[in-house]
Amino acid sequence: MKDEQPMIAVVVPCYRERDSILQVLASIGDEVSGIFVIDDGCPDKTGALVQASCDDDRVHVVYGETNRGVGAAVKLGYERALLAGYRVIVKLDADGQHDPRLVGSISNPILKGEADYVKGNRFFFLESLMQMPRKRVVGNALLSLVAKVSTGYWSIADPANGLTAIDSRVLKRIPLAKVSNDYFFESDMLFRLSTLRVRVQDFPINAIYGNETSYLKGYKAVFPFLGKSLRNFGKRIFYNYYLRGMSATSIELPVGTVLLSFGLIFGLQKWVESLQTGMPASAGTVMLAALPLVAGIQMLIAVVSADMLQEPSKPISPKLSGVTYPHESR
Repeated sequence: MKDEQPMIAVVVPCYRERDSILQVLASIGDEVSGIFVIDDGCPDKTGALVQASCDDDRVHVVYGETNRGVGAAVKLGYERALLAGYRVIVKLDADGQHDPRLVGSISNPILKGEADYVKGNRFFFLESLMQMPRKRVVGNALLSLVAKVSTGYWSIADPANGLTAIDSRVLKRIPLAKVSNDYFFESDMLFRLSTLRVRVQDFPINAIYGNETSYLKGYKAVFPFLGKSLRNFGKRIFYNYYLRGMSATSIELPVGTVLLSFGLIFGLQKWVESLQTGMPASAGTVMLAALPLVAGIQMLIAVVSADMLQEPSKPISPKLSGVTYPHESR
């Protein structure tokens, strides 16, 4: 008896993508069984264009009531794909920035049981990186650093990449209602995945740049993004090092933070006093500032090292069959 072929679905969120959507859909390979085009309240009626011009039986157009953001559109597509029973669900942007022919390749690590969630990484190939606009290189590098700290996935990069694949067994365990609806969606998904100890893997890709618009528009989005990342960092630390269990890291983190803060504040205070009075600080005063400072730095380095070692290395999907989480029973 021939084994049943795994089913792959593609979710394509759309907002003002009339110029590229048809070419993107036409380039999706035969390994894909279903394509969900999500019209996120498009003023240019992208969804209507697809319905009128695309005769691919795999394509299903889903309309959002209003423009709620890329995250909301993807979540709507995820829900439809889950209801249809697909094994792997790929998210592909409609702007043509990613090669649709990679859908099968990015799904393979999940189908082979090597990962639960796979995401594109445009930072892997240096030749491709050189073609990226300089502002995007700097911006994505900073986003990568922030995402590493907030999610605990220290080995990944390019967190805002729009090409992802997820095992449906994992997706069912994610409380999608709590995931961000806007530009923070990809990073928030990584945080939610980290709470489940999901194995995330980067997939090297070449980026294609045209007239697409970044979801992170200007500096207005920077501070909200940092604020949400800081919130997720706090939640992750509390969940992993205090709620679920305690370790040496649970002690080193607060003690190291206090020592470092004391050393900095006390040292700066005495340095200012020395400048004002013209009298050098005594050796004892210098040591009283330096020792806590050095000890705090050493403790926080140990915390980061331990946190890196905690990054999930094995997929959890095979263990999830039959497991029900609270949000699924509502």
